Formats: sequence, structure tokens, C-alpha cells
Amino acid sequence: MKLGFIGYGEAAYELSTGLKMEGLDHFYAYDVLLQNEKFAGIIRDKAANTGVELTGSANEVIEKSDIVIAAVPASRTLEVAQSLLGSLRKNQVYVDVSASTPEIKKQVAQEIAKQDALFVDAAMLGSLPVNKHKVPITASGSGTDRFIEDMKKYGMNITKISDQPGDASALKLIRSIYMKGIVGLLIEFLEASKIYGVEDQAISSLSATLDSKSFEETMNRLVTGSALHAKRRANELLGSIEMLDSAHIDASMSRAAQQKLEKLADLNFFERFDGTKPASWKEVIEVMHQG
Repeated sequence: MKLGFIGYGEAAYELSTGLKMEGLDHFYAYDVLLQNEKFAGIIRDKAANTGVELTGSANEVIEKSDIVIAAVPASRTLEVAQSLLGSLRKNQVYVDVSASTPEIKKQVAQEIAKQDALFVDAAMLGSLPVNKHKVPITASGSGTDRFIEDMKKYGMNITKISDQPGDASALKLIRSIYMKGIVGLLIEFLEASKIYGVEDQAISSLSATLDSKSFEETMNRLVTGSALHAKRRANELLGSIEMLDSAHIDASMSRAAQQKLEKLADLNFFERFDGTKPASWKEVIEVMHQG
């Protein structure tokens, strides 16, 4: 197996480090930053550590590799794919691990298909420094089956969700709504807790609530309960916002949450469901879509 990387940043470095330990020993890589004196030395040192042969161009990586992993910034992923026209071979596997949108992944897939090559939209859903090549990867696209078959012997953790490019990236970006958004709420929570000197008690109280049930059970309870009591909870949150303002803490996340609750209140869930909670979050979202 000969594996190539277009872009040799953190993702490519961590993957190649792990795969080398599994016995894969033919790596090729090209990074545009090799032309930058400030970064070229760093890339060369990393490549030397993992036994990666650096090439003079992305086209040379493709020529030497069975599978090509494009690990470039999301803003460049389509541009890179377009620059490779005429280089890919029939049924060669091209894996895009960028954080591009589903629409961009579909456009990249179209470019790759012009050469009868196979495309994989791969979304990495964990920490690369921690998991390396075993990082959970969700994949979709025409080359997913081949990618899984060729790489499972090296311990990669790849799960197929569909043959449609863009589906894997959609999952990653949807997951990020929570994983990145919750950080903003935690910052407001922790700032206020620290200023008012109740951080230990606040963290302990939330831990007792959140640790008592599974994530899915807690999510369902919070969404359905908030739909039914949206107006009251929106008003309660105004008190939290007033407290944050008085302490000169940025309350932008709490304000956004309060506005979302107001929108829920406008949908009159109490009347729609005769004063009882919706059975699940799915009913809440369905009502929201209906308007």
C-alpha cells in the first residue's frame, strides 16, 4: 500500500505517525508551504520522523500513491481538486478530509469523477493527537468501500454512512453546532461562577444533573420540557442575562438562547399538545419546521 498526502499539516502527520506503527511504510506528501522558508523546515522534520518522502508537486504524490488523502484548508479543497485534472488514474481513491461544507464536497466529487477516480468525503470526529490513525472517521462517497477495505488492515476506524459525497461532512458540521457552541455557554457559565464565588457548587450541581442520565435522555427532556414551558424559561433566562450584564460579562450566548426560547413560545406548544409534553424532540422539531 502506497499512501499519499496533499498537505502535510497536523492531520497528515498524525495519521502517518499512527499508520507507520501499523506497518505501512510507503508514504508520499506534498505541501505548498514547502515553498515557504519559515515553515519548510518544520514540514521536513516531521516527514523525516515518519519516513514520509516529500515530493515536488501534488501531481507527483498522485503518480506514486494508491490512495491520496487531501488534507488542505477548507477554503482550498475545491481549488486543489481542480488543479489535479489529468493526474488521477481510473479507480484511484481520493480522500478529502477537509472541514468543507457538504456542497463543496459534492463539487470536489464531481471534479474527481471527471477522471473516473473514486471520491471519499471523510470527516474526522475525534482528536488526532490522541487517536492518530484510529481517530473515528465517518465516510461517504463512491470510494468509501475501497477506502475501508484497503485501510482496515492498518487499524483505521472508518464508518460508512452513504455513497453520497457531502453526507459525512454534514454530520461533522452538525456535530460542531453542539461541540463548538457549548463552549460559548460554558465560558459564560464559568465566568459568572468565578465572579460570584460559587464555581465549585455550580459545577457540582450541573454534574449531578447531567451525569444522572444518558446524553440522549437529557437532551430529550430538555427540549420537550422547554417547548412546553418556553415562555417561563425565556423569562427566567432574562434574569441570568441581567446578572451577567451587571457583572460586565459578555452574555451573547445567553441572549441567543433566550431568543430561541421566545421563538419556541410563539409556537404555542402548550395549546398544541393540550398541556402535556411532546413525546420526543422529533415532535418539537417537526412543529418548528411547520411554523
